[in-house]
Amino acid sequence: MKALNKPKIIITPGEPAGIGPELAIQLAQKEWDAQLLFIADPDLLKARAQLLNQSIKIIQWQQDQSLALHQAGTIICNPIALNGPCTAGILQIDNAQYVVDCLSQANHLILHHQFDAVVTGPVHKGVINQAGIPFTGHTEFFASATHTDEVVMLLATEGLRVALVTTHLALSQVPKAITQSKLSRIIGILHQDLQTKFGIQNPKIRVLGLNPHAGENGYLGDEEMTTIQPVIQKFQQQGFQIEGPVSADTAFGSEHHPVQVDAILAMYHDQGLPVLKYKGFGHGINITLGLPYIRTSVDHGTALDLAGKGLANPSSFEFALQQAIHMSKQSIESKLTLAKGTPQ
Repeated sequence: MKALNKPKIIITPGEPAGIGPELAIQLAQKEWDAQLLFIADPDLLKARAQLLNQSIKIIQWQQDQSLALHQAGTIICNPIALNGPCTAGILQIDNAQYVVDCLSQANHLILHHQFDAVVTGPVHKGVINQAGIPFTGHTEFFASATHTDEVVMLLATEGLRVALVTTHLALSQVPKAITQSKLSRIIGILHQDLQTKFGIQNPKIRVLGLNPHAGENGYLGDEEMTTIQPVIQKFQQQGFQIEGPVSADTAFGSEHHPVQVDAILAMYHDQGLPVLKYKGFGHGINITLGLPYIRTSVDHGTALDLAGKGLANPSSFEFALQQAIHMSKQSIESKLTLAKGTPQ
């Protein structure tokens, strides 16, 4: 099977004591139309596979080696050693640096060895910070590592994509954080990545208001009139298919009236994500837009209570990998089109 022109995807299983390693093993048991490289401790993967009575072949990879198209039952592994012992379900502070080292290696390989995407498993922010390593999340880590000033968090499930203007911010701080310049940057990144990474030629974006009923013409708040509407109008004048501000309580459609847009842009975390997670709980993913490469992730945590018991559901990890492969193919096609000098 030829690997030429197939997407090259990096997978980081995440916290070694969590369910990430066994989810990675479950991923490897399937056929994937891509070249996959797992960054992990191979002994960790072997031990977890044995614990779960899973048969897996692990091939250690060196940077001067080419990758083959993924074959079911095989893991090609860029080895990074754990810093301490690891027991499923029990956090070990010594291994916090290992988690960060895996992410750093993923970033290095993508930037310097022409990989297309990274799919990240769940990490435990608490134990990383307890180890004295400042860490607020994957999104911020990769933004800093690539010197990217602005990134956009987008969560997706089947039939729905929701992007956020603000992310992990106290609700009292949200109104001041939403400025015309920030909103313009977020919409620009969202629109561009929907084109280049999702292959949507003319994306349709629905922008939510900040206040109940989108402010009711200023009676329930004026941010829609002073900040959001002027930005939307600017993009509309440039030919963008953008609508809003729309009241959040009616923006997501219903079973009989599904959303007819490519993405919804919410003003803050808990405005947009409860609907998405209700619709796609266990099947949603996190996508970081604005990076120089594709990054997708599971939408769940380390599930320490399930680790090593064979109970972990791989659906979110599988969807994250599926989307990374799809987006990589779209990105490769977009670059080839631009290289030929033909319009998209």
